[in-house]
Amino acid sequence: MKEKIIQQGAEAILIQEDGKLIKRRLKKGYRLAELDEKLRKLRTRKEAKLLERAVKIIFVPKVFEADDKKKEIHMEFIDGKKLSQYLDDFDIRKQKEICFKIGEETSKLHENNIIHGDLTTSNMILFQERVYFIDFGLGFENGRIEDKAVDLHLLRQALEAKHFENWRELFEEVKKGYRRYKESEKVLKQLEEVERRGRYKGH
Repeated sequence: MKEKIIQQGAEAILIQEDGKLIKRRLKKGYRLAELDEKLRKLRTRKEAKLLERAVKIIFVPKVFEADDKKKEIHMEFIDGKKLSQYLDDFDIRKQKEICFKIGEETSKLHENNIIHGDLTTSNMILFQERVYFIDFGLGFENGRIEDKAVDLHLLRQALEAKHFENWRELFEEVKKGYRRYKESEKVLKQLEEVERRGRYKGH
């Protein structure tokens, strides 16, 4: 099977080839060539490392190879339904079940001090009744309660923007699933603070 471009963003291009997904980081013409090379190599390595850690904890694509020269990560292609597009197609009971799972999976990441960095339904795929998290390009390792709260805040915003009819009920389910994490109450308390700051900025 020849290469097929399935998504092109500002940072990277996603290519499907023979049941695998290739994420290729794009050159940035506005950056010094040497710096650009260094940054893309660093970010490729960092994302591959995060995925390799995360795969032991939750459902994420398996990494087959990280190619420093080409600034590519070769990984498993998850042929499921992107939740940003399909979550609203399910009945409310199923939507709640999925959101409870999202909360559980997020709590497992946070328990291991992995911050996703772009926790939205656009970066989640439902495959064989499992929720897979994808795109750890903005992810990092950190134990700070604040960063975990910001992760949840991003998810809340995504639910409100994309799935606005039921977003409140759905986020309640996320929180229920998240509460399996022993520090969840601290994070959820900090989330209230993050949201207060957000509202204040909006005025």
